[in-house]
Amino acid sequence: MTDIPREEWLSALCEVPEAELNRVTNRFPATWKVEPKALPQAGLGMLKMRDSTLGDAFYLGEFPLATCWLTVKIDNLLAAEGAALVMDDDLERTEKLALCDAVLSAQLEGWMDVQKLLIQGMKRRQAIKQERKLMLSRTRVDFSLLDDVGDEYA
Repeated sequence: MTDIPREEWLSALCEVPEAELNRVTNRFPATWKVEPKALPQAGLGMLKMRDSTLGDAFYLGEFPLATCWLTVKIDNLLAAEGAALVMDDDLERTEKLALCDAVLSAQLEGWMDVQKLLIQGMKRRQAIKQERKLMLSRTRVDFSLLDDVGDEYA
């Protein structure tokens, strides 16, 4: 099994190309019965904040949100549960991510393929992090040179 914490699985799997995700999820056994624990939904979420001085609530804006919580049953026995909450409007992809969560958590058939996707996603996240770090280092400004100018321009 992987040493990646479960709370990071979804963000790593979101970095995997959709074709790869489809390839893995399409190979899961057709005999599995996948049932929703809650109705999958896609729509808009509202980001609500509370003013710290008066306590008044206000909304900062909207964002796309898709949710899915499901169970996987094998031979009418509960095998696993999985869930996904994604800032996206693609409900089908969210359902596949929740299915991967269930498969990996219970080590159902195909869990090693999901684990490979997870590792691929973590590597992609690390590469993005390195790229952002590099961009930040290139845009760093040294303000200490301004102290050398003195007061002649004041």
